[in-house]
Amino acid sequence: MTYTNQITQDKWIDEDPIALVRQLNLEFSKADLETILKYIWEKYGNEMAIGTGFGLSGAVLMHKLYDLQLPVTVFYLDTNLLFRQTYELADKYAEQYDIHFDKVSTEVSLEEQADKYGEKLWLKNPDSCCNIRKVIPLQNYLKDKKIWITGVRRDQSKSRKNTKMFEWDELNQVIKINPLVDWDVSEVWAYIKIYELPYNPLHDHGYPSIGCQPCTKPVIGDADERDGRWSGHTKTECGIHLTTQKTTD
Repeated sequence: MTYTNQITQDKWIDEDPIALVRQLNLEFSKADLETILKYIWEKYGNEMAIGTGFGLSGAVLMHKLYDLQLPVTVFYLDTNLLFRQTYELADKYAEQYDIHFDKVSTEVSLEEQADKYGEKLWLKNPDSCCNIRKVIPLQNYLKDKKIWITGVRRDQSKSRKNTKMFEWDELNQVIKINPLVDWDVSEVWAYIKIYELPYNPLHDHGYPSIGCQPCTKPVIGDADERDGRWSGHTKTECGIHLTTQKTTD
C-alpha cells in the first residue's frame, strides 16, 4: 500500500455532489489516511462524523483520530442487540481515547417492535428489523451532517468490491468517505498489532465481523469477512451502505 501526501487544488463543488465525489476520488487516489482525515476536518469540522461498529477498521480510525488529535464526532448504532463484548469494548475506547460516543438508537423498543411485528423480527424479516433499528436512526442522525466517514473496505465482501473512497449517499444526503477502502484485512490486523490496539475478543473465536448478537455467527474456514452475518438468509448488508451513488474515476 503506497500513498503520497500530494493533494492538488481544492475543488469542492457543493452544488453538484456527484461531480464533487468524482473529483475527490481523482485528487485523493494516492492519499494516506492521515492526509484524508486532516483535510476533511479542516473543511467540514463539526459537520462530519465517523461511524463505527467497533470492528477492526473502527479500531484503526479511532486510533488515528486520537494520534492526530482531531476531535471528530464518533457515533455508533446501538440496536440494543449488540454483544456484551461490543459494549465493553466501547467503554474501553471511550476511556482510552477520551471519546464521548454519540449513541444512535431507534425510539422503538424491542418490546414495542415485538408487539407490532411479532417476536424475533430479525429471524422472520431481517431487512425490516435493520431498517427500524439502523437505517432510519442513521438517516435521522445524519440530517445535520455533510460528511459520514466509515470503515468500509473492498475486501470485506463481494458486495463491497466496487466501493469508492468518496461516494454520494443519496438517502442520507451526505458525502460518504471510506478512507480504508484500499486496505486489506492483513494490513488492518498489522496496524492493530503494531499499536497494540484493543479489539473485540470475539475476533479470536471465529467472528471476523461482529454485528447484532442474534444475526452474527462464527465462520469456519476461508470465507468473506462478513459471511457470518445473517446466516441462513441471502442478506449480506444491514442497509446503511446500500444507498450510495457509485461514481466512476
